[in-house]
Amino acid sequence: MNSLNHNHLHAPNRFAVIPTAVRLNADPQYTGKGVTVAFLDSGFYPHPDLTEPRTRIIAYKDLTNERTLLNARDPTESWQWHGTQTSVAAAGNGHLSETMYRGLAYESELVLVKVSERGRITEENIARGINWVTRNRERYDIRVLNISLGGDEDVPCVRSIIDQAAEEAIKEGIVVVVAAGNSGDRHSIPPANSPSVITVGGYHDNNQIEGNALELYHSNFGVTAGGTVKPEIVAPAMWVAAPILPGTALYDRAEALSHLSSAPDYHLQILAHELEEKAELPENLRFGDAETIRKFVDDALKQLKIVATHYQHVDGTSFAAPIVTSIVAQMIEANPRLTPGAVKNILISTADRISNAPAIRQGYGVVNARRAVELAKQESHALNVVGCSPPRVQNGHLVFVYHDDAATNVGVAGDFNAWNPTATTLQKDLSGLWLARVQTPPAGRYQYKFIVDGKRWVDDPSNGLKTPDGYGGLNSLLVIE
Repeated sequence: MNSLNHNHLHAPNRFAVIPTAVRLNADPQYTGKGVTVAFLDSGFYPHPDLTEPRTRIIAYKDLTNERTLLNARDPTESWQWHGTQTSVAAAGNGHLSETMYRGLAYESELVLVKVSERGRITEENIARGINWVTRNRERYDIRVLNISLGGDEDVPCVRSIIDQAAEEAIKEGIVVVVAAGNSGDRHSIPPANSPSVITVGGYHDNNQIEGNALELYHSNFGVTAGGTVKPEIVAPAMWVAAPILPGTALYDRAEALSHLSSAPDYHLQILAHELEEKAELPENLRFGDAETIRKFVDDALKQLKIVATHYQHVDGTSFAAPIVTSIVAQMIEANPRLTPGAVKNILISTADRISNAPAIRQGYGVVNARRAVELAKQESHALNVVGCSPPRVQNGHLVFVYHDDAATNVGVAGDFNAWNPTATTLQKDLSGLWLARVQTPPAGRYQYKFIVDGKRWVDDPSNGLKTPDGYGGLNSLLVIE
């Protein structure tokens, strides 16, 4: 019998990570069924977690025509790992882990769009990829687009072909989710700086659910060249399980090391001799005792971040974004009428801020998968908001809009009314939205916040223009010209 038979070897090891569904306490009732998610990335591989027992990849497009067909028999290239891991993190069904490491949207359909040319990614190809998804939205019923890569420079939206493409996709009804970046810089690059996309930063929990405070990942953050504050939300960016790319030396070594890790002591020396080459064991280890062999194997598994036979743990906002994407697929499954504006509003309004971390680094805070899906089921407002949407001027009046079905009263305070929390109240209209109209103030810059139920001060979720409030939070910013 082949000791590495895929039909029975799926053993996790002692360095296993918490599955995403458990980490986020996600609602298992929703699996992304009936929702098509597009992934724009450097390359892809038809991983068994996406193709078994049936393929859920309904379309594949290579914009550079390097690999026009997605064929598992073709040689794998290094740039295929990224798109493979992001798509499986969101929508893999855990076929090679006996469902342990499946994404939240494991029954969704996928459209995969490759934008790299021999691993090199240009802004032109990113924009072309987004435009291809938009043109084919109706053909494949694409509702969500995940982008875990970016362009070159933070420039205002009107000067970026990537941002313009992303904004157009959202206008056409596609929710666009983008990784914030990992350098910790106080800026974002396209399309993470695009006003209407959902930009996802990262946090980590030290691979523990209880007993440890959450910590922020070194995501990009801050005010963009266009004036909006990014990211809007943070999601797990460390200790995320993702597949090892099949057909690579790492895949073979991980398989051999995992087999050694799960073997009993009495069989370990014989097996070490059999798997010496694949596991890359030192030559002298074949004569070692079980304890010595096991220590080397455990050290190698830990160093390579291997968490199960065919999986490793990865880090980066590249993987925080697809986790949010999978939550969006759950939300749309729960309520197919949701618009991109409604999805974004629900995600940020249900998030939980990390109390000991600056608001400007985390946006509205940690994504709450279960609460977002629950609110999505109840949502009845269109919220067709695209772009940075501060209060609008209409017939000489400034119109404030706020969405919170649970609120009993809402006010707005700011520079224009001397920060008086009772001076300007919003009224609930027939659609369920809170509105107020005030005389348009003179030209200038005005900061403001909403006051909900007389005690909760919140910045405007629909307005991406923010500025620090001096107390660790953010005020919304309004510019009258």
